[in-house]
Amino acid sequence: MATTPEEFLESLSEERREMVDALCATIRENLNEGFEEGMQYGGIGFFVPHSIFPAGYHCDPKQPLPFLCVTNMKGHVALHAFGLYCLPAAKDRFVQAFAATGKKLDMGAGCIRIKKLADLPLDVVGQMVSEITVDEFVRQYQSMVPDKKKKKS
Repeated sequence: MATTPEEFLESLSEERREMVDALCATIRENLNEGFEEGMQYGGIGFFVPHSIFPAGYHCDPKQPLPFLCVTNMKGHVALHAFGLYCLPAAKDRFVQAFAATGKKLDMGAGCIRIKKLADLPLDVVGQMVSEITVDEFVRQYQSMVPDKKKKKS
């Protein structure tokens, strides 16, 4: 398993590498201050570091709080958008903006499945990323975590 984003990219087919490169470049260009990039859950993650949110992810406090993660699945590239899962209004805006492009969105609660780069309007992804700040994301995340799992940040 890859331990760096570079190793992860090297492990991909040319087509998948192109998709992941374009998606990650769009995320980086639009990511608000405070989020960091690194390997997380077997893919390239963008997360709130422990230096900002020491409690970490309630499911595994050793992990920083995940915001977005780009992974390679058997039949698609996945953009795990925990930020959209935590922020329903942002998810609604994303879904509406995606629909306005005329492209078909293949999405679960917070996972966007991408089979071809042409299927993904990168400008819509960039807009979604740019709209969510670290503070807003952490605040909403904390409001969703069951009290027994909450930790002081």
